[in-house]
Parts: sequence; C-alpha cells; structure tokens
Amino acid sequence: MAIAQHLGYDDLPALMTRLTGDEKHDWSSLSTLDVLWVLYDRVLTADDRFLLSKGHGPAAYYAVLAAKGFIPVEGLDGFGTFDSPLGYHPDRVIAPGVEISSGSLGHGLGIAVGRALAGRRTFCLVGNGELDEGSNWEAVQWAGRIGLGALTAVVVDNHSSTYHWPGGVEQRFILEGWDGVRVDGRDHEALEAAFRHEVAEQPRCIVADVRRPS
Repeated sequence: MAIAQHLGYDDLPALMTRLTGDEKHDWSSLSTLDVLWVLYDRVLTADDRFLLSKGHGPAAYYAVLAAKGFIPVEGLDGFGTFDSPLGYHPDRVIAPGVEISSGSLGHGLGIAVGRALAGRRTFCLVGNGELDEGSNWEAVQWAGRIGLGALTAVVVDNHSSTYHWPGGVEQRFILEGWDGVRVDGRDHEALEAAFRHEVAEQPRCIVADVRRPS
C-alpha cells in the first residue's frame, strides 16, 4: 500500500542523491527518469502492470516509487546495503511496488507478453542496449503476430546499443507488426500523449529518445 508523501517531479533529484554506491549506474538510471515519472504520475492505474526490464539501473525507479509513497523516503538511504530491500537490481520479493525481479538483460519483454495475455494492460521498460539480447525479439515477434494490443514496450534510447537498426529501433518493431513511434524522452506532454494513444489490435512501441549530455 502506498504511503501519502505528496512529492513531485522537482523532488526527484534530491531523492536520487540519497542513493549512493559504486553500482548506482547514474546515466543508465537518469535516462529512464522522465519516462518513469510520466507513467507513475499520469498514466498507470491500479489495474495496469508495469515491468522494469532495465533493472541494472534502478535508482530513478526507486526515487519515483518513494515520491509516490511505495517506499519511505528514508529507506533510500540504505540502497545496496545488506539489510535494505533496495538492491542494485530490483527484487520483487522484498522491494515494495516492484512487479518483477530484473537486472539480467533480455527477459522482461517475455514476462510482459504473459502479463498482457492474461488481459492486463502492461507497460514494459527496456533499454536500447538491452535489445541486443536475442530473447527480446522472440517476444516481439510473437506479440506482433498475435496482435497483443494490451502490451506497450517503452524503449529508452540513450544511443548506447552495439547494433543499431537502420531508421531507428522502432522500425524493427513496426516490421514485426507493432505500432511504433519515437518521442523526446524528456518531454512529458509528448510521452503522455504517446502512452494514451491506444492501438486496439497491435502492441505499441514507444521509443523515448534520450541523448547523454555532452
């Protein structure tokens, strides 16, 4: 159950500074921050499912969960310590609000397909580098062939992948039968509009373009 803490987007940087350690993966985490905030602040309902497949950089995820009351703010201070529920990879058994344990790349989309097949509107956040793992594409192909409209994949594209797809990774999803769109991954209004655009008979891929600051 969420705890009423009434924190907003502007509080997130301060929350993230409470998370320390060598395994924080700052840029991997920061690249997801706006997508996570828009989903939790504007889009997700109690009936929806959100899966963080990109679990190797969970600091932004924990900050958003704290802002929304799933995690006590003071709980962020113990990030990565022995007795903390907030590990370097999220653990669904002990971390409040976490749907799946993740961190090993390439298995979140497969789980998301199963959730969506059960009739749940399901959002799965993956990294563009994570898509180098071939297991993702088995899930993408299957979801596209059966027209799994309950599934939305959010690809945070921070331009770090080894293998680039001509025309953008969204073109690969489109080729496999998905609806695909690329938006500015820092533009909250554009992200919200993309999330709210429903495509009844196709899964949807939203590529959130986030370039690393120079």
